[in-house]
Amino acid sequence: MKKELVQNAYAIAKEQYAELGVDTDKVLKAMEELVISLHCWQTDDVGGFEKPGAELGGGGIQVTGNYPGKASTIAEMRKDLDKVMSLLPGKQRLNLHAIYGEFGGQLVDRDQIEVKHFQGWIDWAKERGMGLDFNGTLFSHPKADDGFTLSSKNEEDRKFWVEHVKRCRKIAAAMGEQLGTPAVHNTWIPDGSKDTPVDRFTHRALLKKSLDEIYAEEIPTKYVKDAIESKLFGIGSESMVVGSHDFYLCYAAQNKKLICLDNGHFHPTEQVGDKISACLQFVDELLLHVTRGVRWDSDHVATFNDEILLIAQEIVRANVLNRVNIGLDYFDASLNRVGAYVVGARSVQKAFMFAMLEPTELIKKYEQDNKYYERLHLLEMMKSKPFGAVWDYFCLQNNVPFEFECISDIQKYENEVLSKR
Repeated sequence: MKKELVQNAYAIAKEQYAELGVDTDKVLKAMEELVISLHCWQTDDVGGFEKPGAELGGGGIQVTGNYPGKASTIAEMRKDLDKVMSLLPGKQRLNLHAIYGEFGGQLVDRDQIEVKHFQGWIDWAKERGMGLDFNGTLFSHPKADDGFTLSSKNEEDRKFWVEHVKRCRKIAAAMGEQLGTPAVHNTWIPDGSKDTPVDRFTHRALLKKSLDEIYAEEIPTKYVKDAIESKLFGIGSESMVVGSHDFYLCYAAQNKKLICLDNGHFHPTEQVGDKISACLQFVDELLLHVTRGVRWDSDHVATFNDEILLIAQEIVRANVLNRVNIGLDYFDASLNRVGAYVVGARSVQKAFMFAMLEPTELIKKYEQDNKYYERLHLLEMMKSKPFGAVWDYFCLQNNVPFEFECISDIQKYENEVLSKR
């Protein structure tokens, strides 16, 4: 697409939005500050690098597809991540799982991981002027085979996982301290029961005990933001998940932790966007894991759909962007993984831009005055405004390819890099 065409289209769009009191230049500046945390596990299907040829296994999660080009080394993963970020406007962070350390070919069990195993990632991020986030990996391990980790009645296993998460917090703290931006440290566990349990209470009491032990050591929030993530059910935990939304929301509110809302972790008819304003009455910050659940938590690539748009709109309309940490969480191995990264991240960015381009105050005034027809009409009118012209101009400002140009760029990378793996 020609530069002049993009500039002319933006000039027209700017005038149209200005008629509604929307300053598109201010929106573009706000988009420059919007940070998306990329999830490293899209590059290799959540295999990690604990040992050569590692594959995802257990824990109620599953990757489908075997598209060629999967990253099999940290060097390949970093190459893919650099390619992804070269195609994205705005700012990014990187979200790492504990199985992605540099272990030097040695088998380092998870209760033994240290900052040194992730120093290479910290240096990599520092070179790129970006932050890191971190997650304990409480699945794909023999001590998780019975379906329980932090809520295990086997005290040896429970202590093993408590130690793992304690070490993860220290690693996250080192990331936050060295990079000058707090690392979001998120904890998700697969604990649950395939069939209907009798003793839910003890498992949840044990989970609370484990979390209390993990968070006993205070780490300054300028280094680490602790988050906890629920799930509706998992493969092998269909009848009961210990870390339910009710459990974690209560714990987060009582203990000043971030509640993580993954929009694939709820009943398909629940709207995660509706939960944002409710949760923020009781917790200081949220963590989002943005995905696309088809039927349920299938972790399809995020798209610019109504569900994700509502999430963005609720955040922007409430003016709480500074209280929400935005991360991606999907792993689709049925298509080009780099392409999946790019289209998913761009879709989330588009949703936030669309929300920012709303004449929010005017819509709120109609609502306040009970002018519901006017509110509905204006919301519908916004759907046909030249939002795409503003997006293209944002890409031009950031010197990244426009939408259609991304396809050829990613195809070229596939032919020259991915297909040779």
